[in-house]
Amino acid sequence: MNAATSRRPVLSEVAAGDVVGRRTVHVDRARLVEYAAASGDRNRIHWDERFARSVGLPDVIAHGMFTMGAAGEVASHWAGGPQHVRSWSCRFTHPVVVSDDGGADIEVVATVTRVDAEAGEVTLGIEVTHDDVKVLGRAVAVVAVEGSDSAEAGR
Repeated sequence: MNAATSRRPVLSEVAAGDVVGRRTVHVDRARLVEYAAASGDRNRIHWDERFARSVGLPDVIAHGMFTMGAAGEVASHWAGGPQHVRSWSCRFTHPVVVSDDGGADIEVVATVTRVDAEAGEVTLGIEVTHDDVKVLGRAVAVVAVEGSDSAEAGR
């Protein structure tokens, strides 16, 4: 995010129920191979279809941390950068199956679930799905927002 062209969220302009971010992340096999090299996670279930099927998976699956990172990017972008994300957690509930012929789309929607004016924090519930199936559960990010002493001190 470029701070010169975007502004950070302001506490007084945020309310529970606000949808603050949406993103579709497309992932294909080539991207999984690139992620495997960058992350060091070269488990064959992420690139070898025959192997993935031999261990009971329907096909190659995306790395859980890739999915988590793609979803976390929505919170980071809305907050004004990763330095404003105080916490980010989730549970892996379902794999993202990445077909060879079309890849996969991961849908991410971030919604404000709580505004804590005293702490200068906004809690986001992040819904992450693939083919209308939830792939991350309990996905929650807490971000510092402008408009409070604690958020201003964190800069």
